[in-house]
Amino acid sequence: MVRCRFISSFVLVSLLLLPTLASRSFPTKLDARPSPGYREAPVYRNGDQCQISAPRDSGEMGVGRPFLVHVAMTLDSVYFRGSVAAVNSILRHASCPENIFFHFVADPASSAAGSSPTPDEFARILRSIFPSLAFKVYPFNSSERVKNLISSSIRQALDNPLNYARSYLAEIIDPCVSRVIYLDSDIIVVDDIQKLWSTTLTGSRVIGAPQYCHANFTKYFTNQFWFRPDFSKTFRGKKPCYFNTGVMIMDLDKWRRGDFTGKIEKWMEIQRETRIYELGSLPPFLLVFGGEVHAIDDRWNQHGLGGDNVVNSCRSLHPGPVSLLHWSGKGKPWVRLDERRPCPVDHLWEPHDLYRQRGHNGRRARW
Repeated sequence: MVRCRFISSFVLVSLLLLPTLASRSFPTKLDARPSPGYREAPVYRNGDQCQISAPRDSGEMGVGRPFLVHVAMTLDSVYFRGSVAAVNSILRHASCPENIFFHFVADPASSAAGSSPTPDEFARILRSIFPSLAFKVYPFNSSERVKNLISSSIRQALDNPLNYARSYLAEIIDPCVSRVIYLDSDIIVVDDIQKLWSTTLTGSRVIGAPQYCHANFTKYFTNQFWFRPDFSKTFRGKKPCYFNTGVMIMDLDKWRRGDFTGKIEKWMEIQRETRIYELGSLPPFLLVFGGEVHAIDDRWNQHGLGGDNVVNSCRSLHPGPVSLLHWSGKGKPWVRLDERRPCPVDHLWEPHDLYRQRGHNGRRARW
């Protein structure tokens, strides 16, 4: 079992000074960048039933503490507002919000290009919005490596290297973290995330996700893929089902031992030479894990609420219980709300939005 070093100082300070931080706000203006314009989130406290791995004044505030729920997400300027709403929804519905540790991944290359804050800037912004949040922001240092592997897909937004960060979490996140819940930024959680965290991946399963076996799995790959036995044999003897990679439980220890990043990159290299799929970062996951995914109740990913990948259309919720809503697809709730053309489901996202200038003068929020 790998032991983690102490978490970074800004997390430690915010945790140890929680009563003080909860009553004050931090400046949000970062150098020459405009203020993000977010209001401070409420302070979310643990219930009496929660286990605490170490007293707050013990100094043992490491990321490897027992009882922590580890959640990984990416950060960029386009989806930052969605990320903030997602975090707020997770804390709001958690029975033990102080036992949740967030691992955020940001792309330094985007910062260098001036299109996004640096990882350190993201950390300061997050701290101003969530003063008591336990988190760490990691630089996605593999983004240049990923750019050389990405082939164009049906929507330009899917070609962002940060979409592929989930394939590198085992390399990015501290090695003492053995498992993590990965979540896209266009989700809200309306149930206790501890329920999802308590899922045990059976046998040799490396990831768990809601599966949709009624979907036409063959459409995610080109005819060239299916006509090539050396490619299609990857599913021989398996019963693969479609799953959405926006909500996954990942066993990082098994991932590291099996070099699953390398296996995904191998398929991306093949894609560069022979067009075997059209849809961004999803197909390599289907190729590597299809038929070997631990099935999670589909209440944990009501996906497709953003329409399909080409048309920004309104969709309704599927019948049955819901624990997580996911605006996968082209349409995003914060954009449609600002443009005053929301879909009915977008009003379910709205209460978790912490952007205080939403829809002001009909202009879309930059962040």
